[in-house]
Amino acid sequence: MTLEEKIAHLQSSSMEQARAEGNAIIDSHRERLEKELADHKKESMHQSKLRIMEEKTKAKLALNQARAKFQLEQRRRRGKVQQELKDKIFDEAKQLVAEYMKTEAYDEFLVKCIRQAEKYAGDELVTIYINGSDEAKREELEELTGVSLTVSEEDFIGGVRAVISSRNILIDHSFRTQLRDEYEKFLFLGGDGVA
Repeated sequence: MTLEEKIAHLQSSSMEQARAEGNAIIDSHRERLEKELADHKKESMHQSKLRIMEEKTKAKLALNQARAKFQLEQRRRRGKVQQELKDKIFDEAKQLVAEYMKTEAYDEFLVKCIRQAEKYAGDELVTIYINGSDEAKREELEELTGVSLTVSEEDFIGGVRAVISSRNILIDHSFRTQLRDEYEKFLFLGGDGVA
């Protein structure tokens, strides 16, 4: 082998070895870059999923808050309307009571209540009150029941109240008390039986 052939061979093998080393370096670098790219894609996908989940959570929260606010407003409106209707119903009930108080049935009711109070008191002293609006009926009621009646200074709409002081008992057949009790108990029930 001549010197020139040896140089050419050395040059050729050096070039091959350099190419092989270069290719190995390039392949190694390519593998590292591909791995980094894959890791970056994986991390980016993970971050994207987290952001999507976070946005979904925020959207659900906003929707729930809006729904709760709407439901609260609906309850307020329904409560206001129900209160207005309840007041209207009881205004009408008071008018019906006023009409009832002009009838003979009301007079019979007063006599019945007076007699019941007198019977309940037995031998005890009882003070029986009628409403100021019934003062014109006082004499007739006293004649029918044989009981002395007192006209109340407090307006209790109608009916009778009796006090047995010795036993601290109040017998209350007043329309004001009955209307108030019914007003407090009155509820609007929904179609599903829920107030």
